[in-house]
Amino acid sequence: MMNRGLAYLAISLLYLLSLLPLPVLYFFARLAYYLLYYLISYRKKTVRSNLKRAFPEKPQAEIIRIERRFYSFLADLVFEIIKMPSLSKAELQRRVSFSNTEGLKVLLDSGRSALACTGHYGNWEWATLAMGTEIRQKLLAIYKPLSQPEFDNFFLKIRSRFGNVLVPMRQTLRALAAYRQEPTLFAFAGDQSPVREEARYWVPFLHQPTAALPGIEKIARQTDRPVFYFTIRRPRRGFYEVHCEPICLEPKQTLDMELTRMHFACLEQCINEHPEFWLWSHNRWKHQPA
Repeated sequence: MMNRGLAYLAISLLYLLSLLPLPVLYFFARLAYYLLYYLISYRKKTVRSNLKRAFPEKPQAEIIRIERRFYSFLADLVFEIIKMPSLSKAELQRRVSFSNTEGLKVLLDSGRSALACTGHYGNWEWATLAMGTEIRQKLLAIYKPLSQPEFDNFFLKIRSRFGNVLVPMRQTLRALAAYRQEPTLFAFAGDQSPVREEARYWVPFLHQPTAALPGIEKIARQTDRPVFYFTIRRPRRGFYEVHCEPICLEPKQTLDMELTRMHFACLEQCINEHPEFWLWSHNRWKHQPA
């Protein structure tokens, strides 16, 4: 953890960098791609291993092609997130479009609450930020706090610029109780890897058993809130399309782990279509079932 002075200096530099136009930031992203992939080889062993495990049927040449595209996208993603402090609402709405949200809006307008799930796919940060501008009701985004307090506060301000409420993972139940009297949309990116002590639930995902956090399923079944999956697609650089799809309207009628499997199945479909947009640098399969 860096000291507070260095942290504030880094935050100031990030904000100044965010003032640059996106085309300039994408130029830096291209340089960062060569640095990450060819010079530093940032987590390349983890990325290559994850890709081989997820796509055992693909030849080595195809794995390397996906790997390079992933690093190119990762560099873009970093600079798109850097742009967030100065990204206007109008520009965000121009770059992130939504489809098939009518059913969700009708449900929220009727006074009911719902749950939204997605994965660390595409630019989930822009998608979540824009989601709060798409609906009239309050959006509560569940997140994992950063270990550096100064950076955590900085990103909290960025992520809540357009009215979203950020809720630390361990305070989810408290937030549910606090907002139980008003219609809300709780948003989860539920593909995080649990710590070893919490790796008790497993789902089939990309050809292997995968540890899952069933938090959204527990909340859905206890509160009977309908669950919607938000598919993020990237038609071209700097633009995203988010498709809203109901995956379960009556959670209390589901079996154990059924909702979690649905969630991971939706994410798996996205990854199979365009694998380069998932976060392969995360050591997703470090835990294995006993």
